[in-house]
Amino acid sequence: MTSFKHMHGLLISTSLAMGALIPQFASAQAWPAKPVTIVVGYAAGGGVDTTARIVAEKLPALIGQPVVVENRPSVGAVVGSAFVAKAKPDGYTIMMSAPGPMIFNHALGGNLPYGPNDFTPISWVSNSPLVLLVNANNPARNVQELVAQAKANPAKANYAASSASFQLISELFNRKTGAKFTHIPFKGANESVMAVMTGDVTMALADAGPAMVGLQSGRVKALAVTSGERLRQLPNVPTLAELDIDLKVSLWIGLLAPAGTPPDIIKKLEDAVARIVAMPDVRAKLEGKSVIPQATNSADFARLISTEIAMWRQVAQDNNIRGN
Repeated sequence: MTSFKHMHGLLISTSLAMGALIPQFASAQAWPAKPVTIVVGYAAGGGVDTTARIVAEKLPALIGQPVVVENRPSVGAVVGSAFVAKAKPDGYTIMMSAPGPMIFNHALGGNLPYGPNDFTPISWVSNSPLVLLVNANNPARNVQELVAQAKANPAKANYAASSASFQLISELFNRKTGAKFTHIPFKGANESVMAVMTGDVTMALADAGPAMVGLQSGRVKALAVTSGERLRQLPNVPTLAELDIDLKVSLWIGLLAPAGTPPDIIKKLEDAVARIVAMPDVRAKLEGKSVIPQATNSADFARLISTEIAMWRQVAQDNNIRGN
């Protein structure tokens, strides 16, 4: 028979154990009980920062707490990414990111202060397909003619790329088409588009924002887009898939949290992002920046990152491309 003293000890132990669990449970249930910070690994004013501020404006009404944006810019967004990777996984420090630090940094190798398993993806907010641009005076009327031109004159065929990520995408275009466009490096996307304008390079695969600026100048023309569907802003420009070129790429912008963030918090943020992306004024702002508003769920986002790291790592190895 169990003694009263033994039973009393069991009750005290159980109470202590439950007491230790209650604050954690209450904390998770009460989220958020204080302001949430969205870290951006890039300088203020860029596409990722602008998207973070659009979300930060709308999120407080959905979660009941203020939301602030904190910029921690560095080359490759490494500093901001490492900061969030090491942050407490309690839903109060999250990150707005692009594929660079989450996919391309890992695909290119090197020692990073964070790994792909240090994050729990939450949702996309938008994605930006690339536009294949050539000089307005280039005689090629379509991608097939451009590729034929490059094969006939390989010494004069080149492309602009402002980072290793754009280089990887362009090299995959080479592999899918059999062309041998040579890489010419530039400091930024705008400089790459300008190089096409001036005729210093044959082509560039540029993200939609800088590409649209170039197209508005009339000094470049678009031969294709890398999205699954034609862009609303360029209804007459075919996708590469329509041209039987198996290359579909978009530069997403999305929210991620430190690994270990409770699933219920991830779900609340995922649902909030879906509601924000569906708002007409948010869609208008994003579309005005030539990006496609698009939310996704955490599981699909995680699978995409895993798949793309492996794919781009292989492209980097095949072409001997490493990060700067």
